[in-house]
Amino acid sequence: MIKKDTNLKPVVAGLLLGILMAAMDNTIVATAMATIVADLGGFDKFIWVTSAYMVAVMAGMPIFGKLSDMYGRKRFFIFGLIVFLIGSALCGVAQNIIQLSIYRAIQGIGGGALMPIAFTIVFDIFPPENRGKMTGLLGAVFGASSVLGPLLGAYITDYISWHWVFYVNVPIGIVSIFLIVRYYHESLQHSKQKVDWLGAITLVISVVSLMFALELGGKEYAWDSTPIISLFASFFVFFAAFFIAEIKAAEPILPLWLFKRRLFATSQILSFLYGGTFIILTVFIPIFVQAVYGGSAKNAGLILTPMMLGSVAGSSVGGIFLTKTSYRNLMIVSIISYALGMYSLGTLTVDTARWLLTIYMILVGFGVGFSFSLLPTASMHNLEPQNRGTANSTNSFLRSFGMTLGVTVYGTLQNNLFADKLKEAFKGMQGAGDFKMSDPRQIFQASERSKIPDFILDKIIAAMSASITHTFLLTLIPIGIAAVTIFFMGNARVVVSKKTGNG
Repeated sequence: MIKKDTNLKPVVAGLLLGILMAAMDNTIVATAMATIVADLGGFDKFIWVTSAYMVAVMAGMPIFGKLSDMYGRKRFFIFGLIVFLIGSALCGVAQNIIQLSIYRAIQGIGGGALMPIAFTIVFDIFPPENRGKMTGLLGAVFGASSVLGPLLGAYITDYISWHWVFYVNVPIGIVSIFLIVRYYHESLQHSKQKVDWLGAITLVISVVSLMFALELGGKEYAWDSTPIISLFASFFVFFAAFFIAEIKAAEPILPLWLFKRRLFATSQILSFLYGGTFIILTVFIPIFVQAVYGGSAKNAGLILTPMMLGSVAGSSVGGIFLTKTSYRNLMIVSIISYALGMYSLGTLTVDTARWLLTIYMILVGFGVGFSFSLLPTASMHNLEPQNRGTANSTNSFLRSFGMTLGVTVYGTLQNNLFADKLKEAFKGMQGAGDFKMSDPRQIFQASERSKIPDFILDKIIAAMSASITHTFLLTLIPIGIAAVTIFFMGNARVVVSKKTGNG
């Protein structure tokens, strides 16, 4: 898959820059959204800015993974970079929210190619004894990007302009393109296969239907409304059609036989469960800091730094020890740290010291960091090159799917818990009826927060704190399922032969 004259260091640098862009763009826009809406308008449509990107990324991942197996990694990684940069430049010049949503979808098409192919290239170009360290490095960048995004978005928006949230990708992407084009010399020998167009079409329609149902349900439309029910029905019908197409296809987009491999199947389940729970931390810890401690948006982003450092350390440690013990043993360390950290976060109160919150975040970050480097590698374990792109794109797809589902489910749970806690707190309370809080987000803004009477503000803060910590405790359910899944991974490990090669 790679020529002997390839200079690996610049290639890895180019891959890291590509991952940095794609991973960070999932979160960097979130903190800039209020400013973007204030400038462009379209408050009723701002949800499409995030949804369009995520839908395009998820729909493209399995398809680009398969195409890279068939026709080579380099051309599709570069294609992803170019499309991503075009989308980024267009986003920066958007004149209204609809244009921005369309341009974000273009970005997402490129992003769908970048994440899975980058990990697969590393697996292709490095021998087994070096893959752990390299995938650990890529996983660390992925984890750090997910946490760094909101903080960087806040600073760019406040001190430069929201347009630069998108423009910042352009110089990074240009450097990445140069490094990959110049230094990555891929072999031209690839397996010629038929494109599974029916599988690709049914997969895209099913994913798009489900994503829009999850994004719009409970927000734009009621969960039991005709549009949402129709979207779920569309998902089930086309997902069933996708499975039928994969069974009959000569060269399926997603070979179902891969799921017969124990390590592959368990890795996919774990990616889904880790993705669905880790995203909750990046959403609700900043909210907790702003609402309970009264911090600013930038401070709320900065408070995630310990978790970012923990995830970088976890990813690196997981990669280093990949050749020394089994995937299962390393993931046991991961789940213990992750579960303890999440349980500790579930014990937070309005009186919890910040240094304790920092320790809890390092603990949970360290645990989840292992998954960034180990699970993509486990997905491709002992697979031939022509199946690696498909395997890794499936892993990336399920992690992203878990993140989307997790935000939707746990976001709804937290909202309901907060409403119940408020009713309970103010039930029969004299004087509370004289105060009307038009928007709970008032407690996130210092100017508005000061207008709320202290005896009411204390009740609101306590309700917000309890709703978030209870949500953290509820994530222990999927984390418990993950713990059980880990024990089914078997004893597979990376075997380093005496003769160094490309594995």
